[in-house]
Amino acid sequence: MAHMDAPFPAGLARQIGEVISPARQAYHILHFAFVFVPIIAGLDKFFSYLTNWEMYLSRQVTALLPVSGHDFMLAVGIVEIAAGLLVAFRPRVGGYLVAIWLWAIIANLILTGSYFDIALRDFGLSLGALALARLSSERLMIREPGQVRA
Repeated sequence: MAHMDAPFPAGLARQIGEVISPARQAYHILHFAFVFVPIIAGLDKFFSYLTNWEMYLSRQVTALLPVSGHDFMLAVGIVEIAAGLLVAFRPRVGGYLVAIWLWAIIANLILTGSYFDIALRDFGLSLGALALARLSSERLMIREPGQVRA
């Protein structure tokens, strides 16, 4: 009985490695997440099915607003939907924008004096958005299988 070092013949393993490398898998996972999560959260600003989003607004931010907290959260929803669409079509730019947006959310949450757990979670999400942006710029240099360099 012959010993096999790999579960696939060498040629097939190389092709599979080119198609689904760990970096490419990570890119696709992050791309999917940062398209759909902002869009879902943005849509929910209009329906408040997931939570009452206004409770996360700090008093300091609310005092600076020229509109009600509710109207501000509707605008936030529009921005989040736009951010998700930007990530869908321009993930490198969108990834950086989402990271900056999350940092603004973190600053607001810290000003509330509570929700530190959510601020920490959003910091982790911002790192994922930065990773997406970095992988997107790297992805521009990766050839797809069968593609010829220009």
